[in-house]
Amino acid sequence: MKEIWLCFLFAVVATCAQQGVAALTQVPCDLRETPHGSVCVCNSTYCDYLEQPELNDASKVVVISSSKDGLRFKVTTGDLSIKTPLVVEDKQSTDENFHAEAIVVDQHRAWLNLASIPQRLFINASVKTVKVSVQREQRYQKLSIFGGAFTGTVSHLLKLLPPGLQDHVYKSYFHREGIAYNSIRMSIGGSDFDMEPWAYNELPRNDASLSNFTQLDLRDLQKIEQLKRLKSVAQMEELKIMAAAWSAPPWMKTNDRWTGFGQLKAEYYQTWALYHLKFLELMQSKNMPIWAISTGNEPLNGVIGFFFVHFMSMGWTPWQQAIWLSDHLGPTIRNSTQRPVLIFGNDDQRYTFPSWFRKMRSSRSSALSYLDGLAVHWYWDELVGPQLIDQAHQEMPNKLLLNTESCLGDKPWQTHGPELGSWQRGENYMRAYIQDFQHSFNGWLDWNLVLDEQGGPNYVNNFVDAPIIVNATSRSEMYKQPIYYAIGHFSKFLPAQSVRIGTRIEGENNSFTQLSVVGFQRPDGSVALIVYNGQNLPVDVALNDSQSGAFNLRLPPRSWHTVLYK
Repeated sequence: MKEIWLCFLFAVVATCAQQGVAALTQVPCDLRETPHGSVCVCNSTYCDYLEQPELNDASKVVVISSSKDGLRFKVTTGDLSIKTPLVVEDKQSTDENFHAEAIVVDQHRAWLNLASIPQRLFINASVKTVKVSVQREQRYQKLSIFGGAFTGTVSHLLKLLPPGLQDHVYKSYFHREGIAYNSIRMSIGGSDFDMEPWAYNELPRNDASLSNFTQLDLRDLQKIEQLKRLKSVAQMEELKIMAAAWSAPPWMKTNDRWTGFGQLKAEYYQTWALYHLKFLELMQSKNMPIWAISTGNEPLNGVIGFFFVHFMSMGWTPWQQAIWLSDHLGPTIRNSTQRPVLIFGNDDQRYTFPSWFRKMRSSRSSALSYLDGLAVHWYWDELVGPQLIDQAHQEMPNKLLLNTESCLGDKPWQTHGPELGSWQRGENYMRAYIQDFQHSFNGWLDWNLVLDEQGGPNYVNNFVDAPIIVNATSRSEMYKQPIYYAIGHFSKFLPAQSVRIGTRIEGENNSFTQLSVVGFQRPDGSVALIVYNGQNLPVDVALNDSQSGAFNLRLPPRSWHTVLYK
């Protein structure tokens, strides 16, 4: 097997050099089939990576591809001047009884349809050509961050793994040869993905001065050491950390509990602002500064979500939160040494936009001036269209817009925990990323970086999926899922300050389509297009760039691609 991989490496380097692209080094995926699809297997001594492609010839194009049939970051290179399509060869299934789910997507609504169709019906079908125009002169938002959550569960699992496998987690996510994350999200105190609920200054009770909040908890100190190792392995100078609190210690709350229907007592509004400041100062003292905070994770969990939310939470209404932000948190942070820290509002579901901020403004007209950005979670996006985000962006065009939490397996109708190797779950991410970036988002923070085979562990048995699953039983392997590669088709190839540019599928008139495209101009001037083919057939894509002209691609069924050219 190693001999085959070495031959593959040589072939990739030689082909790229011949095609006018700086020679690439690729360590290929060790693909393993699962009941739900396939994963790439890593152990302490082996893991798949792809060096960043560098274009050194204006006539060349590089296509990086992943597919349901087994491609993972496959590199195909070609010449823009050649009129015949550049063909991305797939790992085709030979089983005529193979069934695949054809995806039909409407990017303008929260709607999708699945149809199980025999693959053999498509063998003699003609290949459709879809025309896509790229208008570089149409420029929209800049990208800022990509990342995932470094929860207590993640920290716990990493500690169980041998050092070599830990390093592959860090490199796979944060190194340029991985998927080039530049940010993490962490909790202030505990979250639903911890071994137990916890907060700073749980004792003494009724301690408005927070006299016991003088040093970081051992759990956060462990995270700091792990983050230092992460930065070293990934060769990162800066890691942007976004922090959010799930709950105050129970004595500050109206229900004196970690969860349930409960809000912050008004007499502790300033104490809660001080709580945030102390955390920022202590993290700074450990040379791990915080880039941004939010006003609190999912505030509606403690108001209307307590029927089904059984983990740490604290409720806010928008009117209450506006008072706390305007009169306490905002002034406390802005009048301190931590004034550069950004503040994001809401940190809850799409359906709360933009009404949450309108109600905040009605309570305190100055409240929104303290917000640098808006934070959104994706959990009900399939039921609520992006028009609400458009309205919020129109009303607050100068604020950053981030998706700050996403995972699958959380709904009653979904498999709780991982569907190891599921291509469909990867497609859920691909559709969501394309839609959000078409609607002004500046970045995306996924939920847990890693989980175990069950989708945990945590203190409420709240099992979900993650892009990388670790084998916590053998502690010798980890599995990169299609979700990981779906995210990587964006994060790896879109550095900070990339700008979204205009793309249009010709003839598109708000009807259902099985091809989606979003485009960006990178800081070096090159273009990156993310193209998703959701149908069971190959498709010819006739691209017409306003500066580079026309060229053609043939893309395999059920696949996504990052197309790079100057």
